[in-house]
Amino acid sequence: MGLMEERVFALKKLLSKYSLFFILLIFVLICSVANPRFLTLTNLINVLRQQSVVIMLALGEMVLIISGMLDLSCGSVVALSGVLSIAAYKAVPNMALAFCVAIGIALACNALNGLMVTKWRTPPFIATLAMQTIARGAALFYTNGQNIYEIGKYSVVGQGSFGRVPIPVVIMLLSFGAVFYIMRYTVFGRSTYAVGGNEEAANASGIRVNNIKMKAYLLNGVLVGIAAVVFMSRVNGGLPNGAQSYEFDALTATIIGGTSFSGGVGTPGGTIIGAFIVGFLNNIMNLMTINSYIQQIARGVIIAGAVMWDIYSKEKQTHRSNR
Repeated sequence: MGLMEERVFALKKLLSKYSLFFILLIFVLICSVANPRFLTLTNLINVLRQQSVVIMLALGEMVLIISGMLDLSCGSVVALSGVLSIAAYKAVPNMALAFCVAIGIALACNALNGLMVTKWRTPPFIATLAMQTIARGAALFYTNGQNIYEIGKYSVVGQGSFGRVPIPVVIMLLSFGAVFYIMRYTVFGRSTYAVGGNEEAANASGIRVNNIKMKAYLLNGVLVGIAAVVFMSRVNGGLPNGAQSYEFDALTATIIGGTSFSGGVGTPGGTIIGAFIVGFLNNIMNLMTINSYIQQIARGVIIAGAVMWDIYSKEKQTHRSNR
C-alpha cells in the first residue's frame, strides 16, 4: 500500500470513528448561520436544560435497543411517576422522598414491561405500547385530568443551577457517567451487547438472557424516574399530559447516535450526541418560527431516515462480510 493510499485509509477511518462529532459540528455551524441567536449563551443553556430529560430517556432506550428491545412508554411513565412524585412532595416536603416515589413508580412500570417481554413472551413493541396507554390513563385518572400547581421548592431541581450550570445538566451528566461505566466496565453491560447481537449464542454461552433483559428494563426505569422529577420541576407543575412524544425524541436521538435497531451496537457517547442533534434541530426550528406542524413532519422524516440508514448500513456490512 502506497503512502497516499495509507493516508486516504487513515482519513476514512478517522471520519468513520468520529463521524457523529463532525456531523454535530457542521450542524451547529449551519444553525449559527441560519440564526444569530442560536449561539448565544442563554439559548445554549436553555437547550442543555431542555435536552437533559431527553438524554436520560435516550440512555435508557439505548440500553434496551442494544439488548434487542425498546420502550414506547417512557413519556407516559414520566407523566405518571412525575405527578405522583409531586403529590408525595406536597404531602411530605422532602425531595429525597419525591425522587424515591418517582423512581419507584417508574421501576414498577418497567418491571411489568420486563415481565411481559420475558415471562409472557409479549413483543416489546406491544408490551410497552400497552404500558404507554396504561400509564397515561393512570396519570389522568389520578389528577382527574387537571394539572398540579403550587409545588414549592420542588421546582428548584429543574430550574436551579450551580453557578452557570443548570442542575438538570449536572443530573444528566451523572446519569451519563453511570450508564457509560455500566455498559463499558460491568458484566451486565457486556452481556447486554451479547444478547442484542445474537440471543441464541448468548444463551449458549451461559448468559441468562431473560435476566439481562429484565435488568435492562429496570435500569431504564431508574433513568425514567429521575427524568420525571427533572421534567416536572422544570415545567413547575404536575402535568398528566406532559412529556408527550418524548419517547420518539429519545428513540430518534438513540438511532441518530449510532445505536442499531437490530441490537448489539451503540454507545452512550453517540447517544448524547444524537440527542444534541435532535435538540439543536428543534431549537433552530423554534427560533426560525417554523410552523409546528412542519416541525412534526421534519421529526418524522428524521426518524424514518435514521432507521433506513441503520438498515442500509447493516445490510452493507453483512454483504461485505459474506464476500
